[in-house]
Amino acid sequence: MKTLLPTSTAGSLPKPGWLAEPEKLWSAWKMEGEALHKAKQDALCLILHEQQQAGIDIVSDGEQTRQHFVTTFIEHLNGVDFAQRKTVKIRDRYEASVPTVFGAVSRPKSVFVEQARFLRQQTQNPIKWALPGPLTMIDTLYDGYYKSREKLAFEFAEILNQEARELAAAGVDIIQFDEPAFNVFFDEVNDWGIAALEQAMQGLTCETAVHICYGYGIKANTDWKSTLGNEWRQYEAIFPKLQQSSVDLISLECHNSKVPIELIELIRGKKVMVGAIDVANSSIETPEEVAETLRKALKYVDAENLYPCTNCGMAPLSRDIARGKLKALTKGAEIVRNELAR
Repeated sequence: MKTLLPTSTAGSLPKPGWLAEPEKLWSAWKMEGEALHKAKQDALCLILHEQQQAGIDIVSDGEQTRQHFVTTFIEHLNGVDFAQRKTVKIRDRYEASVPTVFGAVSRPKSVFVEQARFLRQQTQNPIKWALPGPLTMIDTLYDGYYKSREKLAFEFAEILNQEARELAAAGVDIIQFDEPAFNVFFDEVNDWGIAALEQAMQGLTCETAVHICYGYGIKANTDWKSTLGNEWRQYEAIFPKLQQSSVDLISLECHNSKVPIELIELIRGKKVMVGAIDVANSSIETPEEVAETLRKALKYVDAENLYPCTNCGMAPLSRDIARGKLKALTKGAEIVRNELAR
């Protein structure tokens, strides 16, 4: 029987200190070669255990095998030079040194399929696997070849579709495309960004999700949020067209944000991964706080379509804090489940 209000995480979970420096994005690996390969598998098993101990229903790899949610995928592609770097403005809000596209991009072999197959062997739970979305990929590079954000996005969409089909064949139940750039480049999203996402999802036999949030709890993001005023209405610009798309689940940020909860009405009929855990601070939510966020969301999404989740990834947090937040998420979902049963 299908679980009501199945819980999951939006993406990354903290890495153990023996694998990489904790509480840090882009953290370097502490070993290499075969030792690193085995350490990543150990970390994956550990993070799976922590999710299951917390009662998470839809589990993931917690991005234990990658340094960054976008660039680790790009590293495995032809046509991108990581030695030739340029400084660009990412998400239109902070500057970063990024690799350069110097030729036609292609995927010589699968990137995450072996790791997904390994995770599938470890659990009977439904598995969600995250991939970067096309628009967010092009926003994390300098394009010295195509000279067209749209053309490069569709090239990446085709590559992502190849990877996604193999992930589905390896037993992944939900493939999630991370598109924080959807909250910034509204004209591009509506003109061709959703079409590129559709291309990345084409022909998939598993469920699909798109994750759109306001970013990790890092200073560049929190500084940006402080400029957005009393209401964050970015979703309003993109939800109507997303509601018409073929994506199954839409993952968004709710708890401790200034997103008007009624914007969820714009995607009525879709399954909604409601962010009920704030990843931008170290305060652990109470189960009742989680439950209250879910109750508010239930005014705009049917119970069978509500998936309690985190706002974003939790890689910058400590493992203890992340564990506490995951337990709060599952206990809060349980409170609302019991209320619905009555």
